[in-house]
Amino acid sequence: MRLAEAFASATLDDIKAALDGGKLVLYSTGRPVGPDHVITRSEALATFTFASPAFNGDAPSFAEATVIATAIGTPGWARLSKADGTPVADLSAGPGATEIKLASVSATKDFPVTVTSVTFGPAETVEWAKTEFGHVFQTNHDNPFRKVSVRG
Repeated sequence: MRLAEAFASATLDDIKAALDGGKLVLYSTGRPVGPDHVITRSEALATFTFASPAFNGDAPSFAEATVIATAIGTPGWARLSKADGTPVADLSAGPGATEIKLASVSATKDFPVTVTSVTFGPAETVEWAKTEFGHVFQTNHDNPFRKVSVRG
């Protein structure tokens, strides 16, 4: 989980409350460094609107459990935002060790997409570093090069 600067010291309950009536937008590639950065290289695959309250315990609550995909792609991450559009967090999405799990592996335009679970992993930090590969963004995740867009 990559938190927006405004939520860097927020508790998990604060984050969940901020999402009341907000959005969860799935994207495929081009994950930016964090929620405070503009999305420049990825088209939205599907958009879910959180109910109010957005969570019932640990389970997410959406206005519609299933939405129709607006593009074709394999979800890799999602941006969560408040009802007013203020970014809250970016989460990983897809199969494997990700924070957002879906009923299917890919999204196909005009076909249904369903989120089956949302978990919040530990907050990741991202920093600009000089490495043997040149200057890159790195995270404190086990794989420091995980889903970070250098141009993002």
